[in-house]
Amino acid sequence: MTEPVLLTGASGALGRMLARELSAAGVRLVLTDIAPFPDALPPGSRFEEAELEDGVAIRRLAKGCRAILHFGGASVERPFEEVIGPNIRGLHHVYEAARREGARVLFASSNHAIGFHERTETLDIGCALMPDGYYGLSKAYGELMGRLYWDKHGVESVVVRIGSCFLQPRDARMLHTWLSYPDLARLCLAALAAPEVGYARIWGVGDNPDPWWVEDDRARIGWQPRDGTAPFRDALAGRTSGDAIAERFQGGAFCAMGHSRRD
Repeated sequence: MTEPVLLTGASGALGRMLARELSAAGVRLVLTDIAPFPDALPPGSRFEEAELEDGVAIRRLAKGCRAILHFGGASVERPFEEVIGPNIRGLHHVYEAARREGARVLFASSNHAIGFHERTETLDIGCALMPDGYYGLSKAYGELMGRLYWDKHGVESVVVRIGSCFLQPRDARMLHTWLSYPDLARLCLAALAAPEVGYARIWGVGDNPDPWWVEDDRARIGWQPRDGTAPFRDALAGRTSGDAIAERFQGGAFCAMGHSRRD
């Protein structure tokens, strides 16, 4: 396909990696972020600074695009007023642009949409949403936005509930939640290539031992992770936070931030 793909959040760590890997795979990209793109532009790509809250700009950037990979917005826990603009209002602009263009959306959701499930649980993708903060709440909202736009407007969505996507896992929690950069890039390419996806939800997690998260819609895009945390187990098994709340719940430190419940 020759139609371009819009990538929001292009100047962040995951956006930069995806810009490089997707371009190398032949995807023509329109890149956007509120911060300048720090790298050399990939061949055939263009970049424009834009606010997600600027609906006119988002519609213009999405013009003629066959898909939107939505990685933009507040990416960690923030006060509500800092989350509501980019993560909720901005998300609406993304889905409205997709509706107008007939484009597919890949929405970068997060494990923090279900963070208050306990670590003793094994969850399938249809588990209850239990956000662990305002950031996680915005991701839960985003998953529901995708559901609405599929049911009401036929906008296809691949919701990727990302665990911990870094070069390498960093602690014992990430032994369960880690997703490698190459696996995320392959997931995005599979989501772009799949003939039909409808409304699909996928755990963004690697082939890790003792999984917390199982059973999702990945078969619709033909993706399976290739990387896992088995090589890191001995080095990281004892690397915990020492915080009782963080270690109890799947969302980790996000659950402990501002926690005031006493029972």
